[in-house]
Amino acid sequence: MKFGETFTEYLHGDQEWFLDKFSHVEYKRLKKVLKSCRSCKHLESSCSSEQDCADGNEDKRLCQCESCSLCDQKFFTELMKEATDIAGCFRTRVRHLLHLHVATGKQRYLLFLRHCFRDDQQLMLQEGRMLIQYITMNAIAIRKILKKYDKVHGSVSGKNFRSKMRAEHTELLQSPWLIELGAFYMNFRGSNSECSEGSSQFSFDFDAAQPVMTMSLPDSMKLEYNLTCAICLDTVFNPYALSCGHLFCKLCACSAASVMVFQGLKSASHEAKCPVCREAGVYANSVHMLELDLLLKNRCKQYWKERMIAERAEMVKQSREYWDLQTKYMIGY
Repeated sequence: MKFGETFTEYLHGDQEWFLDKFSHVEYKRLKKVLKSCRSCKHLESSCSSEQDCADGNEDKRLCQCESCSLCDQKFFTELMKEATDIAGCFRTRVRHLLHLHVATGKQRYLLFLRHCFRDDQQLMLQEGRMLIQYITMNAIAIRKILKKYDKVHGSVSGKNFRSKMRAEHTELLQSPWLIELGAFYMNFRGSNSECSEGSSQFSFDFDAAQPVMTMSLPDSMKLEYNLTCAICLDTVFNPYALSCGHLFCKLCACSAASVMVFQGLKSASHEAKCPVCREAGVYANSVHMLELDLLLKNRCKQYWKERMIAERAEMVKQSREYWDLQTKYMIGY
């Protein structure tokens, strides 16, 4: 079955109610844009050489234009908008789902009371599975349509667009919220033996040379997320994902941004840059990876305890130094 038909069945299948307010790739409409490309049809008809079009070589039969103004203006603009909307929908729903799981205080008590009357855990797992399928299907759709673009135009514009998506942080399968969703599944699997369905998609290897989280996707795809902090070169502790997507320990990220640990990453200067990609302004919208931190706490208890003691000691030290400086400033000596 062609992917277009599979994608259509997905959009109008059992999860149609769930996808009602979600953005998705307009796969068939974007394919029509390629088919209606006049400049490519004109160039394709001008390829009259038998040597270029013979021998059953499909790539040679395609027009060899490097770019198409019609497609570049309409196709890539619409695709980027759709990818941005999909990433935004995914981020919002995952944030809401995980907030319910890691709720504290009064909200946690209210959720506990509600759990007595309805099976919230199964509903959360069901929504998690739908979100994974949602982001996966749309990521595959984008990959397929970009491959189709390069095939039609005989160019590398599709590959360049994928690089642009990574640069603008709209690459769907590289979202830190997908890592959080994987950690959410593994935390459920550790606490509830009935939650094995879907959680087998994710695995976590702490004993490897570089700790990784692996996600198995349809179409024989596998994604690996490196959980090593690029600053301390150890497994991330109290992890934060900057808006550029790179993961760091909170203590390391605060040190790189020249702020105190107790002040937090939100207080970092707008000019502060990511230690890896050197992009500025990535600290303001950083994401605290609570599910990943909980996973490390449950799977690597001794390591997590040692790092917690070290971070608290550093926080106390920085706080004392900070208030000593403030006191000297106020009293003049």
